[in-house]
Amino acid sequence: MDGIVLLKEDHKTVEKLFKRFEKAGESAHAEKREIADQVIAELTTHTWIEEKIFYPAAREAAPDTKDHVLESVEEHHVVLWMLSELKGLDPADERFDAKMSVLMENVRHHVEEEEKEWFPDVRKAMGRNRLNELGEEMEAARKTAPDEPLAVPSAGQ
Repeated sequence: MDGIVLLKEDHKTVEKLFKRFEKAGESAHAEKREIADQVIAELTTHTWIEEKIFYPAAREAAPDTKDHVLESVEEHHVVLWMLSELKGLDPADERFDAKMSVLMENVRHHVEEEEKEWFPDVRKAMGRNRLNELGEEMEAARKTAPDEPLAVPSAGQ
């Protein structure tokens, strides 16, 4: 699978989870916990494969996108810390919904920038064959991705 397509599929998966969270009732604590745990797992794996495989390859293929990569890594840093906080937060805590809301805003902003401003340049610079190779690498790397958000490199930067 094309690496950009793979990342966009991840984006869609997380957006569906966000919409489920938004539709859950105010007191649906068990459902919100389950959704948050899925979001944590999805975004931890996603940021891992982006940072370990996609970003370095994109930066090499399209050096003029360096600033976008650096900004994305900083956005990951914020998201990963929020994920780590959500991981241990009781869904009945008054801050839980607020933290999820801020997380969703951050992730949606990040996704929009990637998909509209950056991915088209990377696609042009890399070409189909390289993107297919990257997609295979990223799919394989999912198996070795950590399940702890703070284990992703940008969390510690």
